[in-house]
Amino acid sequence: MKFYNSVGPNPRVVKLFMAEKGIEMPEVMVDLRDGENRRAPYNVDVNPAGQTPALELDDGTILCEVTAICEYLEERFPDPALIGSTPEARANTRMWTRRVDLKICEPLTNGFRFAEGLPLFESRLRCLPEAAAGLKETAQDGIRWLDPLIADRGFIAGDALSLADVMLFAFLDFGTTVGQPIDAAAKNVQRWYERMKSRPSAQPT
Repeated sequence: MKFYNSVGPNPRVVKLFMAEKGIEMPEVMVDLRDGENRRAPYNVDVNPAGQTPALELDDGTILCEVTAICEYLEERFPDPALIGSTPEARANTRMWTRRVDLKICEPLTNGFRFAEGLPLFESRLRCLPEAAAGLKETAQDGIRWLDPLIADRGFIAGDALSLADVMLFAFLDFGTTVGQPIDAAAKNVQRWYERMKSRPSAQPT
């Protein structure tokens, strides 16, 4: 297999997921800032959506989209389970992953794209600068919503690390670098974030 990596929180989700599972594979770095992902051969041979990351399988099949890649890796490398080893656990993980993605990760990312990231993204996709402030606040609303829900548990989906934690951490950590820190009042999320940040998988390589 081969992993197409780049800067940004989306590829980092997969990198963290692989690190937690002890998976190593060859990588190709795609120059996102220079727009390599938006031109041939990448957007022809790898991902026609022009996005990263992507996973090339041994038979040449290309998988794109973070959750699809992580789901595949979970099936290929089931231990340790980061999505779940039972139907109930998998459903719970997918529920929480979807919740944090929609409530926090998506608005946080678009808030960046439409503001600080506008010079990079305005020629690549439809940007709505007037929506940036509202999207950033929507992400903070999501953090405040999540905060009391994790008061009595160690991880987002329960007592064990899961894809929901990996995804949320990658995006919140990115947010801290682009003017979207975690709401100081969200003490439980902040506690969780600091624990995630101290994990070996989160350390620079």
